[in-house]
Amino acid sequence: MIAAARAVLALALLAVLYALVASMVLLWAAFLAVALWSAGAPGVQTPPTSAIIACAAFAPIVFGMAWAVVRTARPAAPREDAVTVTRRGAPELWRMVEELALGVGTHPPAHIRLTAEVNASVTEDAPLLGLAPGRRVLYLGLPLLAGLSLAELRAVLAHELGHFSHRHNRFGAVAHRGAAGLVAARQAIQDASAANDLVRLYAGGPLLLLGLYTYLFRWLTRPVRRRQELEADREAARVAGPGAVADALCSTEALGAAWQQFLAEFLAPMRRATGRIPDDPFRAFAHMVEAPELREPLATLRARAVERPAGPDDAHPPLATRLERLARLPAAETGAVPLFARPLSVPPRYAIELGRILLPGRDAGTRVPWRDWLTELAEHRARRPLAPLAEAVRTVEEAERTGRLRDERTGRPKAERTEGPEDERTGRPGTERTERPEAERTAWRKAERAKAERPETEREPGALTIQRVLRLLDGGRRMPLARALNSRLPRGAQNESDPLRPLADALAVLIGAQLVSRGVAYWAMDWTGPSILVPPAGIAPETIHTWADTAVRLPGQTQRLGLHLAALGVDERAPLPPGPAGGAADGVVPGAPGGQPRLISIAPGATGPARRRITAVRALALTVLLGMAGLTFVLWANRDEPSYPGTPVSPWTDGYRPGGGTTGGTVPAPLPTYLYPTAPVWPTPPAYRLPSPSLPGIDIKPLVPRSTP
Repeated sequence: MIAAARAVLALALLAVLYALVASMVLLWAAFLAVALWSAGAPGVQTPPTSAIIACAAFAPIVFGMAWAVVRTARPAAPREDAVTVTRRGAPELWRMVEELALGVGTHPPAHIRLTAEVNASVTEDAPLLGLAPGRRVLYLGLPLLAGLSLAELRAVLAHELGHFSHRHNRFGAVAHRGAAGLVAARQAIQDASAANDLVRLYAGGPLLLLGLYTYLFRWLTRPVRRRQELEADREAARVAGPGAVADALCSTEALGAAWQQFLAEFLAPMRRATGRIPDDPFRAFAHMVEAPELREPLATLRARAVERPAGPDDAHPPLATRLERLARLPAAETGAVPLFARPLSVPPRYAIELGRILLPGRDAGTRVPWRDWLTELAEHRARRPLAPLAEAVRTVEEAERTGRLRDERTGRPKAERTEGPEDERTGRPGTERTERPEAERTAWRKAERAKAERPETEREPGALTIQRVLRLLDGGRRMPLARALNSRLPRGAQNESDPLRPLADALAVLIGAQLVSRGVAYWAMDWTGPSILVPPAGIAPETIHTWADTAVRLPGQTQRLGLHLAALGVDERAPLPPGPAGGAADGVVPGAPGGQPRLISIAPGATGPARRRITAVRALALTVLLGMAGLTFVLWANRDEPSYPGTPVSPWTDGYRPGGGTTGGTVPAPLPTYLYPTAPVWPTPPAYRLPSPSLPGIDIKPLVPRSTP
C-alpha cells in the first residue's frame, strides 16, 4: 500500500514537472508577444532593447528544459554504444535467454545488444512514459561474458527477465524517464550558463529548485525500485538457484572494479606511450581475469563488495541486504547448471566491433591482435625503469665530466676515491690517491679521443648501454647513480632504506632487454607487478637478477658479470634496443635530442556531446537575439504617427501661396502656415454682463462752485 502511494505521488510530481515546463514556455511566449506589440505601438521613440535581451537570455533555459522533457517522454532511441547480436551470430546466447524467459514466465526480448559495461539491463521502448506496451530489449555487458561462469551468467539473465515477468518496466520506465528528464533539465541549465554570461547571472536559482525537486522525486521512487530488485532476485533464485545468484552479485561487483583497473592502468597508459590498442580488449580482459596471480585480489574484491553501502541514487538495495534475503530462500532444484561450467562466448566479430565503439576515431591508436598487444604490454611494463636509469646515467656522467673540466682549467690534481678492498700503498680501504696533473690530463685526452672514435649510437647521450652503467660502477659512482635513479622513480617504487635495490632491478631489466632483442628470452605478463623475464633454457628466472645485484653491491664484480653476458652473447656496448611499436624506452621519444620525456597533456576538456550542446545553446541564443532585434526594428520603423486635434494643414487646405494672393482671390490669408498643423480652434464663449444696480440721481450743480463776475 505504501509503495503504491509513493508511485502515485511520483507520477503526480512528474505531471507537475511537465505542467511547470509548459507554463514556462507559455510565459516566455507571452512575454515575447508583449515585447513585439510594444515595439510597434505609436509613440515609441526607441526599440525595446531590454525586452529583446531578456527574451534572448531566458530562451536557452526555456527551450533546453522543454527539449529535455520532450526527449525523455518519448521512447528512447537505440543506444549508439551497443552492438546488436543476431540469432544466427550467437545461437547459444539466444537459446539460453529463451529458456530462461520460459522459466520465469514471460516473453523473450526482441533484441539482444552487447555493451562495454559491467552490467545487464532490460528496457521496453514503450510510448506514453512506458505505460503502453512496447519493444523489449536486453542489454548485456561483454565483460560479464568474459568474467562470469555459466551459472552466474544464467542468474544475471534470469534476474533481468524477472523484471519483465513482474511488469516492473511499467513503473520503472516512468521513474527512469522522470529522473532522466530532471537530470537533462539540470544539464540544459548548466550548458546554458556555460555558453551565455547572462544565463550565468540567474542560473543558480533554477538549479537549486530543480535539485530539490530531483531529490524529492528520487526519495519517492527509490523504495519502490529497490523492492522490485528484491522481487527479481527471488525470481532468479527460483530458476537458477540462490547460491548462483549470490555468487553472480559478488562477482559482478568484483568484475566492475577489475574492468576499471584494466582500462586505467593497462589500456590507457599503453595507448598513450605506444599508440597501440588491442583489436579485442575484452579477450585481453578475460586473460587478465583468468590469471593465477589475480585470484586472491578478486576474492578480496568480492569480500569487500558486501561491505559497500548502496549510494543515495542507487536503485539497487545494499548487497548485504540482497545476500541476506537470498540466504533465506530454499536451495535450487536438481538439474541446475554447475557453478564452474564452460563459460559462454560470442563470435569475435562482435567484440571487435564493440572495441571500435569503445575506442573510436582514427586517433584512438593502431589496432593490433590482442595476443600481440599483451606481449607488447608485458615488454612495456618491464622497461619502465629504463627511462629513469638513462637520465640518471646521463646526470652522473655530466657531473663527472664537469668536475674533470674544472680540474683541467685549474691544473690542480683531482682526488679520486677508490672502493677496492684496500689501497695498494697504505692497505686501508677507501683512501684517496693523488696523481700528477700532467698524467691526469693525458689520460683525460685519451678518453675523449676514444669517445670520439666510437660509433654515433654509442656517443649519443640518449643511447643507454650496459657498458656505461658498469663503467660508473667501476669508477665508484654507485651511490650517486643510485640516488639519481631513486629521485626519478615514482613515489611507490623508491626505496630510501636500500637505494641500491632499484639500481640492481634496473640493471637486470637492461640485461633482459638485450636478451629479448636477441630472441633468446621474452617477457611474461604479471598483472600485479613488473613483468617477469623468462631467460634462455638452463638459466633460472632469478639468476639474471642475482648477477645484477652482485655487480651493484660488491665492488670488482662487474668483470664477472661481463663474463656471464659474453657467455650469453650479449654485447655490453650495444645501445638499448627500441621498445614496443619501434619506440625507445618507456617515456622517451625516439630520436629526440637528449632523450627528452614524452609530453602528454592531461588537461581536462569538454567531451564531444558537451561541446555540441554548448554550441547549440549559443546558436539558439544568438538566433533569438538577432531574430527579435530584426523583427522589433521592422515593427518600430513602420509604427503609426500620433494624431493631434484640429484640422491638419495640407496642400489642399492651405490658402497661402508664396507669390501672394489667395486661392479664391477675395479672402486674404492672414498668416502663412508652411504646411504645419494649426492650433486648435475653440468656440468663443458668450459674454455675460451683470446688470448694474439702480442708484438714485444726485444733482451736483449746487455743489459746483461758480465763478464771480
